[in-house]
Amino acid sequence: MNEEMTVQGLVKVLQKRWFFILMLMILSIVTAILISYFIQTPIYEAETQLLVNQKSYENQQLVGAQNVDTDLRLINTYNVIIKSPVILAKVIDVLVLDTSPEELMKQIEVSSANNSQVVNIRVQDENEEKAVKIANTIAEVFKEEIPILMHVDNINILFVAKSSESPVPVKPNKILNLLIAAIGGFSVAIVLAYFLETIDKTIKTEQDIEEILSLPVIGIVSNIEPLTRKKSRVRGSS
Repeated sequence: MNEEMTVQGLVKVLQKRWFFILMLMILSIVTAILISYFIQTPIYEAETQLLVNQKSYENQQLVGAQNVDTDLRLINTYNVIIKSPVILAKVIDVLVLDTSPEELMKQIEVSSANNSQVVNIRVQDENEEKAVKIANTIAEVFKEEIPILMHVDNINILFVAKSSESPVPVKPNKILNLLIAAIGGFSVAIVLAYFLETIDKTIKTEQDIEEILSLPVIGIVSNIEPLTRKKSRVRGSS
């Protein structure tokens, strides 16, 4: 019963305060448009891929599945090394970047699929060409340094990041922001409208009386004009 009354109350709020709800939704959407299109800085992403193969300088006698299993175990180590200051400091020197290894690390994401020997390096930056250069340079520096660091030569570059003539930013997701703003604005508007409706105890219509007293309205008293106003109307007509 309470659930039924709640649904009825919600429908009543929608009917009575639809304009208020609509205005809040429009305000939320307009705010999201301003933030997404004019305030937030577009962020672009570049990606390169590395393939891990096992070739040791120390005459390791590994073949077949055992070889691949060793590569998979090493990938986690490689993921850490790629984002280490040893690699990133040299990337900064090569590209003459005005940043630190710690700051550059925040722009990089290193991942690999389960049971895969492919390592993905993703770099995000406000400048699309700069993101491409950083991603490719990380791959090249890592390939050069890994034989020194781990005495193995097992890295091949599968995919080189390239600039696009019409780059599309990965952030902000404007469509998603507008959708969230619309849903969020509607939800907040419903809550506020329902709150305003519950604190408003004034009686405005006969329907309000019926709801409060649970009794039907059997008659309505119309407005009675003052006698002096009626006399003035009669004199004016005569």
